[in-house]
Amino acid sequence: MPAIIVLVVVLGLFALGYRYYASYLAEKVYALDDALPTPAVTMEDGIDFVPTNKHVLFGHHFTSVAGAAPIVGPAIAVFWGWVPALLWVVFGTIFAAGVHDFGSIVVSVRNRAQNIGTLTSAVINRRSRTLFLIIIFFLLTLVNAVFAVVIGNLFVANPGAVIPIVLEIPLAIGLGQYIYRTKTSALVPSLVGVAVLYALILVGNAYPIELDGVAEMLGVGARTVWIVALFIYAFIASRIPVWVLLQPRDYINSHQLFIALGVIFLGLLIGLDRIVAPAINTGLPEGTPSFFPFLFVTVACGAISGFHSLVASGTTSKQLAKDTDAKYVGYVGALGEGSLALGAILATTAGIAAVGLDWGELYPDFGTAGGGAVGNFVAGIAGFAGHLGVPEDLGRIFAAVVVISFAATTMDTGVRLQRYIIQEMGQLVPERRGGVLGGFRKATMNLTTVTAIAAGVPLALALAPSSGDTADAGFAFGRLWTLFGTTNQLTAGLALAVIAVWVTRSGRNALPQLIPLTFLLAMTVWALVLNLIDFVERGDWLLAPLDAIILVLAVWLVAEAFMGIRKARAGGFDPADDEAAGVHRTDQRTRR
Repeated sequence: MPAIIVLVVVLGLFALGYRYYASYLAEKVYALDDALPTPAVTMEDGIDFVPTNKHVLFGHHFTSVAGAAPIVGPAIAVFWGWVPALLWVVFGTIFAAGVHDFGSIVVSVRNRAQNIGTLTSAVINRRSRTLFLIIIFFLLTLVNAVFAVVIGNLFVANPGAVIPIVLEIPLAIGLGQYIYRTKTSALVPSLVGVAVLYALILVGNAYPIELDGVAEMLGVGARTVWIVALFIYAFIASRIPVWVLLQPRDYINSHQLFIALGVIFLGLLIGLDRIVAPAINTGLPEGTPSFFPFLFVTVACGAISGFHSLVASGTTSKQLAKDTDAKYVGYVGALGEGSLALGAILATTAGIAAVGLDWGELYPDFGTAGGGAVGNFVAGIAGFAGHLGVPEDLGRIFAAVVVISFAATTMDTGVRLQRYIIQEMGQLVPERRGGVLGGFRKATMNLTTVTAIAAGVPLALALAPSSGDTADAGFAFGRLWTLFGTTNQLTAGLALAVIAVWVTRSGRNALPQLIPLTFLLAMTVWALVLNLIDFVERGDWLLAPLDAIILVLAVWLVAEAFMGIRKARAGGFDPADDEAAGVHRTDQRTRR
């Protein structure tokens, strides 16, 4: 199958999804109305609440939600065959992610730009806020642990990427200082930063940095050294103000995101590569996780991501200038993430052939597929870049720099968000409470202590021993990834439940939310049960309890969602309910 055909067809389906389905959501489900002033206008403060041009806001939103996850998940999932992985990416993006991301912005905007956690309490019930905090805690723990391992793997496999990535830190700090002091636009300085970063690839290729000597001296693997170093960095990065490092590095990474997509699609157009992977893998070895439900939780962010609801309701909703801009920013942002997942599938099924690799040797079993997925993506990107005249060694470093940059940004944000969540959990403990809980509350009031907890918990998970793992890693990456996927889908399910209750209370059709919500929860609970059985049979007493806790959270979420939707349907539209939830009173005019 020529990969260019897949590319054109999928992008065409995405365009149709935006033209027709997003328009249906905007008119009939979310009832967008520019007569309703947004919080960015009514609460403008020049800091958080700032009316922003929709194209600029889309750029900020897209780069905030797009990370390494839509690359890793699909790159693993093609093990079951590229067709099922692609189908879930396409239909999940159009009918689940678009609904979820678009709806998260709308519901937040109609509720004074409150975040999804606060909305969970207001729209469903107060008890569900605790559920939200626990789910997000586990999600962020798994996110940070997983991406630390991803980066560690890439540094070990691509030592030429070390210098560009390390020097990106002072480069971003200098960029941030320049923008902050001169009050200038970030566009030109950030483009210069990207050019310098890519020039450093030549330096990194000439002077690769390996930590084998340090690792041998410490009696651990090189990846372990990188993991520890990454969390030390994440602790510092999440402790300092965001404008010092995180924001200016995001300026650089935003350009990298579009450059990477351009390399994939342009290289594919020039090279006319063919897909060499099986459409459906019928030669799965014994012990392979079943297609249902694991493909869906493995693709994870490649089809729908609960993390997007945090960004959509946390920052994007505070900058939306017009109600109707939510369609463009939210739905197209989801399509952008789907396009990145499409690129990952094409790179690992077509791009690898351009560098002479055999797909069957790269994907002999699920464990190898999980451990080597990111490396396969890097090789595929190098293949596409080769069609543009880039040597393979530089192409591999370029791809590694892109993925590490995304993953490191996810870690920075993840540890910082984890700190916020832990602090919020501490506030749930009564002020006069003594004992362990009282001590926890006091610990969360110290910024350094709570940041150390936020970095230390995922570090422990990343380094914890588990049966069947390599001595260096500390756990089976593929299995841990599926746990991350289930937690991510739970977060998306919680957001969809909030949106569904709000839509139902507004007197409109909630099926666009209820259908993906039901499917996500079914796949998630099914995967958690199968994983739990497997962990217990293997005697994996680290991941088994973790899986069991997440399973309990999933059942709790099912119950809360069911009760919330049933109550909304039974009560219909009650103005008092909207007033309690903080919905704009002008919404009453837009009921359908």
